[in-house]
Amino acid sequence: MTFSSPAPSDEEIRTLVAPLTGLEGPLLPMLHAVQDAYGCIPDAALQVLADLLNLGRAEVHGVVSFYHDFRKVPAGRHILRICRAEACQSMGGAALADATLDRLGIGWHDTTANGAVTVEPVYCLGMCACAPAAMLDDRVVARLDDARMNRLLDEAGA
Repeated sequence: MTFSSPAPSDEEIRTLVAPLTGLEGPLLPMLHAVQDAYGCIPDAALQVLADLLNLGRAEVHGVVSFYHDFRKVPAGRHILRICRAEACQSMGGAALADATLDRLGIGWHDTTANGAVTVEPVYCLGMCACAPAAMLDDRVVARLDDARMNRLLDEAGA
């Protein structure tokens, strides 16, 4: 479900998450539903969820800020996750990540100016024997070097 208004109303958010109030531990499913609908967790959602669940706004904010998958602003059209785990680091992953961020002119969790790619760290993709690895959207790519990373970025329109 996606709403067309750029800033959702409290009522839109309430309508979206109300069916989830009966779940055991409904906050995370509600946050995921909001992010799926809007591409991020808008500030307005914090108070709506707090009111529905009889929580403090700070408690909801704490959950949003604790989990790295929740965003305050929408991501780019593609998400590039670069592995930061030890195996990838030992095989050149740190230099590859630095070169990638330099090429794009952004930092971690940022999106390219054209909105094509958001870069995020991830702490293991399970490709340790084929390090360094990254994930572009839902596709894992291993044995990366600068040339392969550049092809991925070109493919994503970065």
